[in-house]
Amino acid sequence: MERLERGFYVGEALVGSGYEVAHVDIVIGEKNGPVGLAFTNALSNPSAGHTGMLAVLRPNLPVKPSTLIIPKVTVKSMEDSEKVFGPAQAAVAKAIADAVEEGIIPRDKCEDWVVVVSVFVHPKAKDYRKIYQFNYAATKLATRRALKGYPSIDKILKEKDRAVHPIMGFRVRRLWSPPYLQVALDLSSLEKALEVVKQLPRSERIILEAGTPLIKAYGVGVIGKIREVWKDAFIVADLKTMDVGRVEVKEAADATADAVCILGVASKTTIDKAILEAQKQGIYSVLDMMEVSNPIAKIEALEYKPDIVLLHVSADVERKTVESGKQVEFRWNEISEVKNRFKVLVAVAGGITPSSAIEALKSGADVIVVGRYIVGSGDPRRTSEQFLNLMPPEPDVMRLTLDEDESIGEI
Repeated sequence: MERLERGFYVGEALVGSGYEVAHVDIVIGEKNGPVGLAFTNALSNPSAGHTGMLAVLRPNLPVKPSTLIIPKVTVKSMEDSEKVFGPAQAAVAKAIADAVEEGIIPRDKCEDWVVVVSVFVHPKAKDYRKIYQFNYAATKLATRRALKGYPSIDKILKEKDRAVHPIMGFRVRRLWSPPYLQVALDLSSLEKALEVVKQLPRSERIILEAGTPLIKAYGVGVIGKIREVWKDAFIVADLKTMDVGRVEVKEAADATADAVCILGVASKTTIDKAILEAQKQGIYSVLDMMEVSNPIAKIEALEYKPDIVLLHVSADVERKTVESGKQVEFRWNEISEVKNRFKVLVAVAGGITPSSAIEALKSGADVIVVGRYIVGSGDPRRTSEQFLNLMPPEPDVMRLTLDEDESIGEI
């Protein structure tokens, strides 16, 4: 019971589906503490459409601990109020009473604690039975979670890059489960670039790169055009930022880029400003080490570290090497050196083929950047699958209301 002596407790749960879905936020704490003050203020100072009500099992029988229900959605009609005061209110009251009986809420705290429950009832909800059932389950689950301190900070950090909110309407992709295949759309024709995107498999392991020629031809607005074809794609804006880093990164972020590429040969000031702006905007910073002789020294000199380090053989150098009959030399050992020194992902680029990708992946590469081999192949789906077949199965992005670490009886 040590946890129960620490102050007030916060829980949340979403249960159900359709218009009857229940979303409950709950706060539990001492009458003479901040929760008690919030409880009293809400009860004595009602606001229009969000009037608090005591949870009762039936008229004249309020539950203990005393529980106040606050509607999240503005109550605009008697029909709205009947759903809140009726099945939703009854569900919360029963859930709190059952929580006491089951030992979730300690019986000896019933006179000392108060509970504030914020409930969501959609104006279009019709099925009273579902409203009751979903709100009962959500209130019980939120109470369990609050008093068990769920989720842990470890859980939050594990889930933050793979979580998908069901109501947002789109998903923000994060690179939480490498490796990935980055398809570089290094084309000057938007029509051709979009045609390539249409043909690519909709894999969680594919990243799209709005290549430098494409951005030079159409501006960062090209990112929005790509999203019209693949709404939830992770898109890198290959700006090759060399100066005014903060401005260029903000422009890319405003255009909904998920990552922006900064040249490693730029000044320390430019790189630091660009990376800091990327952190502020919540997007990834990619530091392109093309023509940087000592990537580790460059990174060590920075005040702010990038999210991704790109070990890059330039296209011109790669072409000249191939035309001279030689093989492009990849310094695969640098991958592990960078990863061991810094908490970053490492990408590789420069004439990557399936055979060289095997060596890169064995050496620990997190992102394989491929341009001409896929874009110029005439069959982007087939050629991209050659790389995807070298990688593990797609990561699981489906999240359940009851997570895998919430076993029955443990929360």
